[in-house]
Amino acid sequence: MANSSAQVDVNGKAYNRNLLVLVLLVGTFCTVLNGTILTTAFPTLMKEFNVTTSAVQWLTTGFLMVNGIMIPVTAWLSNNFSNKILYIVAMSTFLVGTIMCFTAPNFQTILAGRLVQAVGVGITMPLLQVIMLSIFPPAKRGTAMGLSGIVIGLAPAIGPTLSGWIIDNFTWRDLFGMIIPIVIIVIILAFAFMRPVIETKRTKLDVLSLLLSTFGFGSVLYGFSSVGDKGWGSPIVLGTIIGGIIIVILFGYRQLKMDTPFLELRVFKQKRFAVAAALSSVTNMAMVGVEMILPLYLQIVKGMSAFHSGLTLLPGAILIGIMSPITGRAFDRFGAKDLARMGMFLLTAGTIPFLFLTKTTPVLDIIILYMIRMFGISMVLMPVTTDGMNSLPLHLMSHGTAVNNTVRQVFSSMGTAILVSVLTNVTNNLKPGKSILTKTPLKYENDFFNATLSGYHAAFGIAILFCVVALVISFMIRDSHKSKDVDLNKVEMAGDK
Repeated sequence: MANSSAQVDVNGKAYNRNLLVLVLLVGTFCTVLNGTILTTAFPTLMKEFNVTTSAVQWLTTGFLMVNGIMIPVTAWLSNNFSNKILYIVAMSTFLVGTIMCFTAPNFQTILAGRLVQAVGVGITMPLLQVIMLSIFPPAKRGTAMGLSGIVIGLAPAIGPTLSGWIIDNFTWRDLFGMIIPIVIIVIILAFAFMRPVIETKRTKLDVLSLLLSTFGFGSVLYGFSSVGDKGWGSPIVLGTIIGGIIIVILFGYRQLKMDTPFLELRVFKQKRFAVAAALSSVTNMAMVGVEMILPLYLQIVKGMSAFHSGLTLLPGAILIGIMSPITGRAFDRFGAKDLARMGMFLLTAGTIPFLFLTKTTPVLDIIILYMIRMFGISMVLMPVTTDGMNSLPLHLMSHGTAVNNTVRQVFSSMGTAILVSVLTNVTNNLKPGKSILTKTPLKYENDFFNATLSGYHAAFGIAILFCVVALVISFMIRDSHKSKDVDLNKVEMAGDK
């Protein structure tokens, strides 16, 4: 189908691929944007609803947790239901959640709305990738996934800046209100231009696998998301992470024993896919962790407002949006190997100077360094992901996408948790005792500031370590035509039965 000059869906009916892609990209952009759009709105919401910092954090923590839980489920859904129906239902669910948030009379309602939103986001993001990989031939998938990279990379990156501007000029409700009409238009257009382009095959839902997936990944994500608030020594953090890992292991064991698994984990038998998943996950740890820590440095150490700290990161966000289609086309022409190695070199080189940030570091230097990092990331994430997905047969695209996104989500939470905990622990260990405050207040202030700065240096040091690990992994990528990996078409799997 994808190789035909006249595009036809699974029913043999012609459709306009460009309009289908446009509807997909605009709708998914709206959903993914919501992951970070509340970042700079927390103080306003705390005052509005009279809630604590730990409570308001659940608007993001709960969102990301439900989002992560839904990603593995999407593989089963996309194999069993028409992608047109699934996309419309997901966008409609997201719309309901957005309206709940927009009209929320209390904190409980806005939290519930965020969780409903997350269900839609957890379906649309992986569905976007599966559809793009299905309707384009392998030779053009780099370009297709580059377009997806605009959504997956740019949307969450501009969220904090957009949020700060809206909070400063309008009300927090407008964060949701501005999205509602766009989503309504997308749903209407989806009825007209979305087509069933993925073959479906009805399989029985394994309820036990669904429960193990939900509680396992949900528990791990909750544990890592709680580290910043509760610390690594918390019984809740340790209990949920360890318990979640045990449940995930049981889930994996069950999938490998099933003839028709809920989530096909044997995609890891394909070495190209396994290397790509590892590289994109560790790269994501380096990206998301710094995206969390750097705004804190800008606000706490340099005294910038939330909006201006977000504005400082905006050029980098725009750059990744511009570069994603370009690096996608470069992948189609040159492959992933050289792109990934060059990108990881730039990411590592752009992160090392953060070790030497001070209170007087020029903002322009930070903007340029962040742009170098995002330029490097644009050369890694989508090209590497596409290379891994190209190694899979078409009927495993949904499973490969779900596995890749789930691992990436868990690693992102892990990376953020590690960086935040290192920042907190180093700062607390080095800060001066309260006794100095009364005797020499100026020395106390200076020592406290130095302790805080050391905490940021340590956190950035861990981010550099992530970059170095990813750089090493990038040298495991081989030219596609030289690959001697397992042919998954010949492996006995669900799609072959």
